Amino acid sequence: MNKTQKSEIVNTLTEEFKSAKCVVMCDYRGLKVSELEALRKIARGKDTKVQVVKNTLATIALSNAEMKGIDIVDTNIFVWGNDAIAASKTAVEFAKANDKFVIRTAYIDGEAADENKVRTFATLPGREELLGMLASVWMGPVRNFTIGLDALKRKKEEEAA
Repeated sequence: MNKTQKSEIVNTLTEEFKSAKCVVMCDYRGLKVSELEALRKIARGKDTKVQVVKNTLATIALSNAEMKGIDIVDTNIFVWGNDAIAASKTAVEFAKANDKFVIRTAYIDGEAADENKVRTFATLPGREELLGMLASVWMGPVRNFTIGLDALKRKKEEEAA
């Protein structure tokens, strides 16, 4: 890899990391290529990105994106996305299925985070689930009103008969 290719990778990753709400760094040592492809498939379904990056390039990109406090050592794969919950869920789901995949550290919403914080974020309901809950709450009064009207209609029909 020549210098221009490296600088392109660093520039691309810097922009990606700047716009990401969550960047999870994991150890993938011992996983097969087919298992990593399964991780990428899970990530695509959750609108997150996965990439193996050389440590020096990742360090430069994270530094350029003003993400401090993360030490990069050994073999690493990065999972990131605009939704911190989705990126966390992607990493945690895959870690549950593959014991060789280890979550090391993360950068969530502007600060460095440990594995426990990533696992906590993974337990939160996702955006779609939250929107469904909100819609249900908003529809509650309308639902209760229509049930009340229906009961009143039945009562009036029974009185008339």
